[in-house]
Amino acid sequence: MRRAVASLAFALASTCAHAEYLSVGEPAAILYDAPSRAAKPLYVVSRYYPLEVIVNLDAWVKVRDQTGQLTWIERKMLTDQRTVVVTAPSTVARARPEDGAPVAFVAAQNVALEYLGTAPGGWLRVRHPDGANGYVRADQVWGA
Repeated sequence: MRRAVASLAFALASTCAHAEYLSVGEPAAILYDAPSRAAKPLYVVSRYYPLEVIVNLDAWVKVRDQTGQLTWIERKMLTDQRTVVVTAPSTVARARPEDGAPVAFVAAQNVALEYLGTAPGGWLRVRHPDGANGYVRADQVWGA
């Protein structure tokens, strides 16, 4: 019994450690309370907004947003392009993944940045919408 519980716990931890994220690919997309256009519309999100995939059906995806809210979105409204959104009042992107590195750019809260990869020490490599590249602290953004 213990072995089965330990195996299940490991499987769940492995699943959680590798969350899947997609981004809104259309100028605007509606988040619903159920997987149907007849369901209650809850929110409208804009292009590049990142969403964590919880359940993936054929035409609908159950997602979690940065607030933890669970909703449904039509799959055709999403893109595989990865983005993160700034959750801090602002974040400083550095030229290298180091606190003392030169500033590459500063991004305000709620700005979506293209996710380019993970770097050691809790940093993410990102691209600002204006094209500037840099590294931000992972705890300053959501979606990775």
